[in-house]
Amino acid sequence: MRFILSSALVALALLPPALTQDSQHKLSTVDDVLSETKGGPKDAGAAAGATNSEAISDESTKFNGIKVPPMKELNGDDFDKDIKDGYCDCTYMANITSKPVTASKSPEKQTGLNSFHRYYDFHFASLDCIAFGDACNKHDVTAFPTFSLFKDGKFVKKFEGHKDMAGLSGFVEETLETIRPGSRPKDGPKLPEVGATEVDTGAGPEKLLAKDKDVVAGAAAGSKHNVIASAADAEGTQTPTAKDRITKVPKRPSKSHLTPNPIGTSVSLNQESFQKLVTNTQDPWFVKFYAPWCHHCQALAPSWLQMSKELQGKLNIGEVNCDAEPRLCKDVRVRAYPTIHFFRGGERVEYDGLRGLGDLVSYAKKALDIGKGVVDVDAATFKEMEETEEVIFLYFYDHATTSEDFEALDRLTLSLVGHAKIVKTDSSVLAERFRISTWPRLVVSRDGRASYYNALSPRDMRDFRAVLGWMQSVWLPLVPELTASNAREIMAGKFVVLGILSRERADEFVLDKREIKNAALDWMEKQTHNFQQERQELRDAKQLRLEEAEDRGDQRALRVAKSMQINIREEDKKQVGFAWVDGVFWERWIRQTYGIDVSNGERVIINDEDNHRFWDTTESGAYIVPSRTSILETLKEVVSGSSKLSSKSSTGFLQQIFFMVTGPFSHHPWISIGVLLGIGLGGSYWGKKRMRRTKGGTGGFFQLDGKEGLLNGGGYGKAD
Repeated sequence: MRFILSSALVALALLPPALTQDSQHKLSTVDDVLSETKGGPKDAGAAAGATNSEAISDESTKFNGIKVPPMKELNGDDFDKDIKDGYCDCTYMANITSKPVTASKSPEKQTGLNSFHRYYDFHFASLDCIAFGDACNKHDVTAFPTFSLFKDGKFVKKFEGHKDMAGLSGFVEETLETIRPGSRPKDGPKLPEVGATEVDTGAGPEKLLAKDKDVVAGAAAGSKHNVIASAADAEGTQTPTAKDRITKVPKRPSKSHLTPNPIGTSVSLNQESFQKLVTNTQDPWFVKFYAPWCHHCQALAPSWLQMSKELQGKLNIGEVNCDAEPRLCKDVRVRAYPTIHFFRGGERVEYDGLRGLGDLVSYAKKALDIGKGVVDVDAATFKEMEETEEVIFLYFYDHATTSEDFEALDRLTLSLVGHAKIVKTDSSVLAERFRISTWPRLVVSRDGRASYYNALSPRDMRDFRAVLGWMQSVWLPLVPELTASNAREIMAGKFVVLGILSRERADEFVLDKREIKNAALDWMEKQTHNFQQERQELRDAKQLRLEEAEDRGDQRALRVAKSMQINIREEDKKQVGFAWVDGVFWERWIRQTYGIDVSNGERVIINDEDNHRFWDTTESGAYIVPSRTSILETLKEVVSGSSKLSSKSSTGFLQQIFFMVTGPFSHHPWISIGVLLGIGLGGSYWGKKRMRRTKGGTGGFFQLDGKEGLLNGGGYGKAD
């Protein structure tokens, strides 16, 4: 039986000769290198290639007694052909391959069907960018050294980590693990010293690799491969290679080096210029979609123009006339005017805040800050950020974190504009503080209180929608300020402890905010404890049923007890949120809705927006004030549904009647549909019955020769 070899995975080390002696030297672009030889004779490239050949030894070496062939040096003219056919050999990685099933009795040849090359179908090679500059330009090599991974002749990903033995080893280990899950050492291999000819393969590494591995699946795959390899060895045939599971990373638009918004104005964009300047680049743009006849657009125009001037040299500002470019506005899904989007490459996020100059500039600066990418921080920098930022997302990574992980992280940044900051770290101090034991890991710190995204594997961390959904649920501060843009997000679907405060009394304002925040922390701690206790009680009850069933020997009861699932989540209960509102700025709304005047002192209410009601007094009848005791005692009674407290309506009399009628329909849509269908069918039946009675002739009217009369009616009309 013949087995077909799949195409090889090739790791390309793109090294110019100058770097063989000084690894710290960097050239900014390929053109910088090519300029040194541009215009020279053709033999100069060959000579340069010879220099690189000298750096990479032509002779095989031995490592742990196994012959390791030299690194394959590719020819740029045949580059695509070489990597497609997998014509490359392994260098130093042969030392960590498990014991092979050899096809040769000579231990030095190691041509076994279970050797490193045949087991992983993974090879190493190099390409000289001075001798073959065109090939390097074709693959977007802009700095040296560059390490890229190819599969089946196609680019997969680029190595972005530290260019040392540990960093490259982690990169290769991650790739090998995707080819053969569970086949690599759980904690990573022990790395040899530079220039060493042997290493203890049984020893553990000095620094553990944090990678998720399916050990069971890997062991099964390895056993199956060994059986096939042994059988193939007896028959003298070849073994099939592994199917790679690496997903190709799409090429991202390039980022120009031009100064953004050089003259401080809003650029008018059409279909062609929008695609060229916005879509096909990584440059950030703040774009307004408008219609000339729109009054709101006309009111926005002065602030938009002034914002363009203030952001000169910082952020590109643009605008699209949707009357002139209807197709472009349709593609962007503009449904109202004006619509404002922040763009970065092919991604965008809609701005839904206030349209004042200060609001626009503040949002644009935050967007620009996030648009620069995820900043790497250490423990000291993070501590400084905590003093100024209420919500910070912290992404923990290590040297085994892949480029796909960082790509997924970058996708999240745009959605966080105007909400929270996100940073990344590999700090051991921060990892110890937040008790991180697996990487990568995502944590949010809200006023120093940590919450964790529960991902089971790095693949879960790359699930954009799931991660973003979790981030949206926790990106508000513990006690946010209620504004027009976030009111629905804060108030809907939960009880909200709302502090009505005044900035005019600065000292009281700071103390009151602190009291509300302390009340929020105490409530959350207590709720978390109660939740864990309730879940433990359910577990104890299940265990008790299991023990009773085993003692009685009742197999049916035992199966029922084992099938019991503890489905309890904090989200299933109506949540409690905390917020504060500027009672002076929103004085009119607060007075009309809650009947409170902040000039008489700071107050606190507990609002239930879903049922249009609120509580503003304690059990004793006193007003709720910004005090931890006053808030927590009243909140407990409200959440438990105690009859000791009576609520007030946050709507007028007519609105109350309307919500009383429509409330049941909005909360129970299927019942509402059934009631409406029943009313419709009943009305139809009654109408048809009425019509039959009318047409039946008992006491009914009829027309005869244009005259009206009564049948059997005993009437007083005349009849001919």
